[in-house]
Amino acid sequence: MRLTGGQIVARALKEYGVDYVAGVPGHGIWSLFDAFLAEGSQIPFIQVMHEQSAVHMADGYFRASGKPMACSTSIGPGATNTIIGLATCYTDSIPAFYVSGGPATHMKGHGVMQELERQQENAFPRITEQVTKRAYKAGRVDELPFIMHRAFNTMLSGRPGPVHVEVPMDIQTEAADVTIHPLAKRMAVGVAYPDPVAVERAAALLLSAERPVILAGGGAISANASLALTALAEKIGAAVSTTWNGKGAISEDHPLSIGAIGQTGTSCGNKITASADVVMSVGCRFTDWSASSYRKGASISIPPGKLIHIDLDHHEIGKNYATEVGIVADARATLEAILAAISDQQAAKAMNRRERYLGDIHAAKVEWEEMLAPRRDSHESPFTSQRPLGALRNVMARDGIILAGSGNTQGAVKQTFPVYEPRTHLTSGSFSPMGWAVPAALGAKLAMPDRQVVAVVGDGDFMMSLPEMGTAVMNDIPAVFLVQNNRGYMSIRGGQRKFMGRHVASEFNHHKGNGEPYTANISEVAKNFGMQAWKVEESDQLEKTLRAALDCGAPALVEVTTSRDAAGPFVTGWWDFPSPEYYGKEQEAYAEGRALEQHM
Repeated sequence: MRLTGGQIVARALKEYGVDYVAGVPGHGIWSLFDAFLAEGSQIPFIQVMHEQSAVHMADGYFRASGKPMACSTSIGPGATNTIIGLATCYTDSIPAFYVSGGPATHMKGHGVMQELERQQENAFPRITEQVTKRAYKAGRVDELPFIMHRAFNTMLSGRPGPVHVEVPMDIQTEAADVTIHPLAKRMAVGVAYPDPVAVERAAALLLSAERPVILAGGGAISANASLALTALAEKIGAAVSTTWNGKGAISEDHPLSIGAIGQTGTSCGNKITASADVVMSVGCRFTDWSASSYRKGASISIPPGKLIHIDLDHHEIGKNYATEVGIVADARATLEAILAAISDQQAAKAMNRRERYLGDIHAAKVEWEEMLAPRRDSHESPFTSQRPLGALRNVMARDGIILAGSGNTQGAVKQTFPVYEPRTHLTSGSFSPMGWAVPAALGAKLAMPDRQVVAVVGDGDFMMSLPEMGTAVMNDIPAVFLVQNNRGYMSIRGGQRKFMGRHVASEFNHHKGNGEPYTANISEVAKNFGMQAWKVEESDQLEKTLRAALDCGAPALVEVTTSRDAAGPFVTGWWDFPSPEYYGKEQEAYAEGRALEQHM
């Protein structure tokens, strides 16, 4: 076929199974965008209001479905606006295909409009190199078919992640006789299986354990390992805890589920995981928030506990904790191999020693419920962070998808909102940018149109992607946005008060007069975008209103007044955060915790 560079990209995306492209047009990319209208490469295009949102939308699409989505921008500021989105995908190992325009090859280095060229000519791909698995620059139109299948191979193979392809403006318009290579013939078949010796060692260690815990990270979700993980836990009587991104790897109403670990984990998740003599980590890289900054006894205790670490990336093995058995392989294949290596007789013998341990698990879960219930079931107004989440769980389908914004909502959702299936709890995890949840929810709803999709965000987070209400309405994407309005960045204020005893720039206040709290009338703003919207200030209206939003079949927003001073998520773990030298008392407490860190 004789195709232009733009047509090559568009046709390859179409043939490689991409269902949507999101982005913002500009002079540096409009020739490529035109190709999405050509016969054989028509792909629905979602015009967003900010380029960062295009990447977040692709991110949410993959997390919900396991299928990649594409995003695209012009050059210059439009391109640099994608960096936060790409970094979020990169840290959480989320595939996203990003294609941008670039200066014409005969103009690069001359400082054309929106080019970065003082350090290197056309330097933007040097920026994306740090937040993608690989950044590609097309130098000729006839090499684009090769670049496209290499980019998809890189994006989806091994530890997945985002890729960037830059297509200069002249190469978008030039044509060549080319072949779009079938992707199936350019990808590996199957998954990476574990070494049999490592499997036998892992099985033996699990069988010898008195208090085994399986810790599920985001890799367990990506590998579709939930069934095997649950089966192994049941076979040997292991408790299952999760990281943020691992939430949903086991149904959270399962007797062996103990919830999340970390600074804002559940008390039972932290208590049982910290007391484990063997921890088997599945697709977890032990970030500080999940591991309570590695403070011994807060979330994890290694040593004396022993670690079985399963991960696709050898880089993670032994990085933060010494590993008894390190396995570089696919999570599901490894769990299935360990299951097969443990006979029913061996499992029964191990289970005979579990009565006391299973009792401890149950008691810890009862203790956590007693801690959580007063905040979740509170009828005070303004609301606690937890009360709207309890109401939402009461009316939302079991297979509904919840997305948690950063800050207090992220921790509160992790602790308060149980989920029962993989890919039904989505959050920005390690990079945790504000402005992620709203466009990611739109991507999730595009991916799973028959599921309920709700984004839970604070007002500060929501303000960073508020214009995407227009995207939801223009494209008739019926996601629901639950905005907890506490008039500021209350998670930041809480941290400032804890570590320094005072706060600055974390409340939204009028700076004239008596400093009254400031808030936009968020529900009215949403109505002006054309959305269905409600504001709820009384507890007895929560379930009724949330049900109406879920049932309305249109983009909808529910604003709930949330107390600034009611506590946010429980701090059941620890976070390594030093205080300035002039805060002596706070420094002493910090030094005590840091002395117990085990990650060196």
